[in-house]
Amino acid sequence: MNPADLPPELACGPDVLLDAVRAIAQGPLAAQAHAIDRGAYPADILKQLAARGAMSAHLAQADGTPGDYGLAIRAMAEAAKVCGATGFMMWCQCVAGLYMQASGNPALTGERLQRHVRGETLGGTGLSNPMKSFAQIESLLLKATPVDGGYRINGTLPWVSNLGLDHCFGAIAAVEGEPGREVMFMLRCDAPGVTLKPCPEFSGMEGTGTYSVQCRDLVIASDDIVADPTRPFIARIRGGFVLLQCGIAAGIIQGAIDSMWAVEPQLGHVNQFLEDRPAELQAEFDGLVTRIMKLAETPFDPSNEYFIDVLDARAHGAELCLRAANSALMHQGARGYLMQSEVQRRVREAQFVAIVTPAIKHLRKEIARLSAEEMPA
Repeated sequence: MNPADLPPELACGPDVLLDAVRAIAQGPLAAQAHAIDRGAYPADILKQLAARGAMSAHLAQADGTPGDYGLAIRAMAEAAKVCGATGFMMWCQCVAGLYMQASGNPALTGERLQRHVRGETLGGTGLSNPMKSFAQIESLLLKATPVDGGYRINGTLPWVSNLGLDHCFGAIAAVEGEPGREVMFMLRCDAPGVTLKPCPEFSGMEGTGTYSVQCRDLVIASDDIVADPTRPFIARIRGGFVLLQCGIAAGIIQGAIDSMWAVEPQLGHVNQFLEDRPAELQAEFDGLVTRIMKLAETPFDPSNEYFIDVLDARAHGAELCLRAANSALMHQGARGYLMQSEVQRRVREAQFVAIVTPAIKHLRKEIARLSAEEMPA
């Protein structure tokens, strides 16, 4: 991977970075969390977080220091604890940077990556459909026709997040006439032939810049190619791709537990009769975090055994998210059911973690498939 010149907060150590993220999360992000949930896209906050290194801690540094996936997950969790939607968009920005750096394409690893790292550009990932396709859940929706110097892309992706007219995202298309071969590329939202269309209104997470992306005779050249063919590249980055998502769940879980403790002085005498009490959830969550941090030490481990562990940790995070958010609502009672309450918002954020690709059912399907491959004949 080509190294990146990373923000100064990263050079000062993880505590400096996390303090910077925490200040943004508990200040301007907290003030906008409800508006983001209802549809306000927080471009300025995302750029502030990126400029301080919150979405590039996982990238290899210019001095040869490997990326720190554990730190990237912890930074994401600090934001997701306040606003799950922002934590999700941080993941989108993180993996877009991963695609560019891991591509080895000088056109992507040079100034384009540096601008991305500095937060001057924002981006996302359009791999929901390809990941489902590789798991034999659905077919690839983008088609690529070879042309001189590149490909012509046609098709529509129904859900792509962290987008805007000046954004880009990673996408994968099936190469026409070559079954089993795909090309991966960075798709520019302002390129000729690309149209962004608003999605139907979601129950929450509306401010995530999520659009349907239509491509009509979009021409991509070599400067935009991430991988060709694609599957060896996906096999290399799959662990880090999924593992980084654990930061979203981690923040929502801790935020939910904190909201339970917040009402303990007033409601503890009756909340003691509820299941999933905060101390019990915290103990389970701390164990999960320890496991995730261990996995984060080797994000490019290519083995199926490692990837099964990553998938299982991601599934555990999603399931614990649902339990913690629901229990927080039970602990807070009517005050947690108010529309302005962060507690009821977390219930919907937790549901998103459970259904976003890879969803819990997708994770379990892949774990079963890979486990069967690992078993001796």
